[in-house]
Amino acid sequence: MTQVLSLWRTCTSIPVVGARVFSLAFARKAPYFSSVRPRFTVIEPNHAELVVRDRRRVHNHLGTVHAIALCNGLEAAMGALAEATIPPGRRWIPKGMTVSYTAKAVGDITCIAETDAEQWTSPDPDLPVRVRGVASDGTVVIDGVINLWVTDKKSAVEVAASAEG
Repeated sequence: MTQVLSLWRTCTSIPVVGARVFSLAFARKAPYFSSVRPRFTVIEPNHAELVVRDRRRVHNHLGTVHAIALCNGLEAAMGALAEATIPPGRRWIPKGMTVSYTAKAVGDITCIAETDAEQWTSPDPDLPVRVRGVASDGTVVIDGVINLWVTDKKSAVEVAASAEG
């Protein structure tokens, strides 16, 4: 089990405040995510969800949740999914995001990231993560893909050998 998944399970075993403690710790590890104050609700292999609450600090000039705040929430959900899912000995890095804004984002938005288990063992390093943001009435307000580059970690011997020549 990965560190993120283990920490999630430990934190959420604490009634009422566990998910909040995890969310604060996650945002502290990647400080930019704290701009939307993500509240994680689900983290499991191949699936993660969080809520971006409707607050003035995430609004645009129309009073709706800003598209980039939504992208930030989607990326945080994807990051938690990737950390909870990646097999030992592998590493990931995001390499691109494609999204469509499909409706006005009004109210709290649940950001969802999903993959299929077989994607993580494929020899192809390109791994598309499906992402979407859903309003409380079920309306999908943003939909897209975050592409990851997943490779094997280099051993200390491989790193030393590549440094030599």
